[in-house]
This record gives sequence, structure tokens and C-alpha cells, in this order.
Amino acid sequence: MDNADQSSDVPEDSAPLLLTEPAEGTPDVIADPDTLRAACARLAEGSGALAVDTERASGYRYWPKAYLVQIRREGAGTFLIDPIALRNDLAPLAEVMKDVEWVLHAASQDLPCLAELGLRPPSLFDTELAGRLAGHQRVGLGTLVEELLGYRLEKGHSAADWSRRPLPIDWLNYAALDVELLVPLRDKLEAELAAAGKLEWALQEFEAVRTAEPPAPRPEPWRRTSGIHKIRTPRGLAAVRALWEARDELARKRDRAPGRILPDSAIINAALADPRSPAELQKLPVFGGRVQRRYTTRWLRQLHLARTLPEADLPSTTVAHDGPPPPNRWADKDPDAAARLAAARTALAEIAERHRVPVENLLLPDLLRRTCWRPPSDTSRESVAAVLTAGGARPWQVELTAEALSEALRARA
Repeated sequence: MDNADQSSDVPEDSAPLLLTEPAEGTPDVIADPDTLRAACARLAEGSGALAVDTERASGYRYWPKAYLVQIRREGAGTFLIDPIALRNDLAPLAEVMKDVEWVLHAASQDLPCLAELGLRPPSLFDTELAGRLAGHQRVGLGTLVEELLGYRLEKGHSAADWSRRPLPIDWLNYAALDVELLVPLRDKLEAELAAAGKLEWALQEFEAVRTAEPPAPRPEPWRRTSGIHKIRTPRGLAAVRALWEARDELARKRDRAPGRILPDSAIINAALADPRSPAELQKLPVFGGRVQRRYTTRWLRQLHLARTLPEADLPSTTVAHDGPPPPNRWADKDPDAAARLAAARTALAEIAERHRVPVENLLLPDLLRRTCWRPPSDTSRESVAAVLTAGGARPWQVELTAEALSEALRARA
């Protein structure tokens, strides 16, 4: 029997059944246009929603693109598609997928790279989000499949280099299993949400994920270098920035993850030590390695540029924020704002517990902080509801939180 058909309620005392390969066998990877068209014809003849997933090469490649696309549909089977071999031309697949609900797990991770391939869902069901709203404490795909369907998925290749070719058979099994049970899992979670009166909440969340705009680029991405808190001077920050930007340029050209070109820890060590010669640089960890030695001149040049940069061009040691300061400083900067935030957090925690919803899903923490830091002059429920809506809160979130937040915004130190 197909694994996907075995979705009845799981006895509490039964051990989960380990799945190491798809029930129908490991599909061949689709890597040519003719095979893709044949697969699309089979998908068109299938029924129900499409289970969709991708595999990327995060940690290995610079660009976060999909190196494998997995799709499954009832009556059609599972398909593993190589977009690289197909030169990212998946137009026949886009045509088949344009009018069918997609089921993904943690959809926000996959939708950007799917959009680059011209694949955009007309409607969406996110099993991770559904699990959160349904009240599950752990919402990883493997955990939900085990709890709700009684199967244990063979895991272990999520962090693999999926740009590798050919892909090993055990990797392909892992990829196929990621969509094997997505639709039965969707059905279980939908039933739970409906029974709890939360299905409409989930549908609003899915639509928000589906229609979300790409995040705006960070104005100073180099400031996210791990360990940068150790650098206390503008000149040291200039060294970090120079090395980061040189690394990023090289990583972009070579399509390699920046950390594989030069680890963040090496950038910080170089900024602290400020070496002046190849010998001094190569004494530092990482820089003395065989591969790194060929970049010695490049890194020393960046350090020299930072060292001789005019004072006016040095980066500031303080970072400008477009929002409120960190909450741990509120008590000093604005005690009333700190009181508002404390009251709001307490109120939202009670609502979240009552409805068995994670508090971060009840209202985005950033929206809560902004509202408490600069509340509207009119703190009526209607006014607060308008502020939350303008900030991106969904109707279900506004309905649950506006009244409590209205009261919390009247708190004083």
C-alpha cells in the first residue's frame, strides 16, 4: 500500500514506522525538456493538491537558488526535477501548477527560489504554520509526520551540497520522502484547525506568506558579521567592512558561500590584529592555510585601505535604527514605554496560552514593540486596530489582540 494512503489515526502505543525510501521507489531525476513535458502531463492527470519542496545548497553556494524541485500529486506520483540541467526553464511545470493548491512545509523558505523559476502558487497550505496554529510544540516536518501519521522520516541531508552532480541515491530518497506525506499531513492539520475554530486564521496566514514581498536589502549587511561586538573602534569596523565586502565580491563571482571563502572569525581576528605583512597575516588562524595564502595580497590590500581611510569615511560605532531601541534600554530612555511593553507582553501571553498559539504568531514582536514605543494618541480599540492593520497584522490577530493592547497602552511607569 502507498505510504500516503496510510494516514489513519495512529495508536498511541505504536512505534513509528521508519521510511527510508519512497513507497513507489526512487524516481529518476528529470533533467531534459521531453521528460519534463511527460511528467507535467502525468501531473495534470492527477488529483488534489500538489506537495512541493526544494533543496538548496545553503552553506555551499552564494546564490540561494533551488538545485532540486520535488513535486507529488495523488494519482501521478513523485517527481524530482533538476532546474539546473533544464536551464531553469520550467514553463511547462508552471502551466500545470498555476491553478492547484500547493502544500509546503515552511513555505517562506522555498517560495523565493521557486519564484525565480517562474513557479508561484495560486493558493497555499503551509504545514509548519498550520502546526504552530494548531498548538503543536514542535513543528518540524519529521516530528509532525511522526505524531500525526505514525511514520518516521529518514533525515540527515538537509544541509548537504545539493549543487553536487550526480546526486547520491540516499539524497534522492530523502528529497522524495519530504513530499511523500505532505498532503496527508495537510489533511490531518486542516481537520485539527477546523475542530479548534482556527482554520480561518490559518488561511489568512497562508495568504500572507504567499503574497509577502521580498525583504528589503539591509543597509549595512557587513554589520552582521559574527563576533563584530569585539570590534570597538571605527578603524576596526572599517577593517571588518573592507574584508567583508572583498569576501562578498569574491563569493559572488565564484558562487560560493562567503563563509567558505573566509570565515567570519577570520575577519574579526584580522581586524583585531591589524597585520601589516604577509607573514603577520599568515600567522593568524585560517590565513596560513594553503588555499588562503593565494588571497594574502587581496586581504592585506583591504586592511591597508581601511587603515588609511579618512576619518570622515569611517563607519560609526553606533548603529542607526529605524525603529525603537532594544527593549532592555526602554526603562532608562522611556519608563512609560517600558511599562506599556511589559503590560502588552503579559496580556498577549495570556491570550496566546488561552488559544494555544505561539505568542510570536499572535502578533509580530516588531509590530508590538513599535506600537508600544510610539502608541497612537487615541488608544481606543478602534484606533489600535487600525494601527495593527496598517502594520500588517491579519484580521484574526487584530480581533484577538486589539482590546488587550488598547488597555496595555494606557499603562504608566
